[in-house]
Amino acid sequence: MASSTIQGLRSVALEVPDLAKAEHFYTETWHLDVAAREGDALYFRGTGADHHLLALHRGPRTAIRHVTLRARSEEALHTIARACIDAGGTVEIPVGAVADPAGGQGLLIRDRDGRRIQVVAGDARHADAREVADRPVRLAHAVLNSDDVAATQRFFEQALDFRLADRTRIMAFLNCNADHHTIALGDTDNNALNHIAFVMPDLESVMRGGGRMKDAGYAIEWGPGRHGPGDNAFNYFIGPFGEVIEYTAEVEQIDDSYVAGAPEDWTWPPGRVDQWGISPPPSSRLKAAQSDVFFVAPPA
Repeated sequence: MASSTIQGLRSVALEVPDLAKAEHFYTETWHLDVAAREGDALYFRGTGADHHLLALHRGPRTAIRHVTLRARSEEALHTIARACIDAGGTVEIPVGAVADPAGGQGLLIRDRDGRRIQVVAGDARHADAREVADRPVRLAHAVLNSDDVAATQRFFEQALDFRLADRTRIMAFLNCNADHHTIALGDTDNNALNHIAFVMPDLESVMRGGGRMKDAGYAIEWGPGRHGPGDNAFNYFIGPFGEVIEYTAEVEQIDDSYVAGAPEDWTWPPGRVDQWGISPPPSSRLKAAQSDVFFVAPPA
């Protein structure tokens, strides 16, 4: 189950009002490193090869600029541009040099509801990729809310050649590579950012990360637990600017033999919200935050 054009998820770009506060949190508490600086932006890397996982730009309020996917080739960028138009989307920035420290070629597309997806190829990577205990390696997935999941799913399928991995009552999990899902769509009444998930090297790191966040004053808003679709362990938090972030590990790896499940395949006994059955439900604070960070409007 692999997209013909998309290799995987590289990074997410947000706007936040305080870059100094952001740097302190994402380096000292979340355990990323600064990969690059610009006048009004910071780029944070994990321990893996991706140049950066998170780009934070100075802005008046917390918002999402775009999700960045990596294409399988530069030729795939042109295929995506054509497919985006055919799928009813817009090419906001055509194929050309990417103006961020990772460089490469890329384009920015937008669906009918304003979700902005950057796709890059030939971007810089770090040669010292490794796994380090209690430090994020890469991104696992981004979850985007949708008030019309079927339509949003069609766009990702038609424009980016994603496949449906599983459908639950509240979420569609979309696949492009060996990871069970790279994008998931939350079935809601809005089109906000739901959350960003960071891969930790192991379950121990997910748990230690939860303790470290609690020590820093950030409660575990959901977890620890193990999801059904994706089979990944999780701890969810609300970051310093209202963004929902997740530590995860042990994401299920799938291939073409994987059979997509339907909502009736993913049910829990009463009172249970994960496989283990030890996690309380998501907090009311988390549910509110998962509907509060929206995509920036395109340039006039």
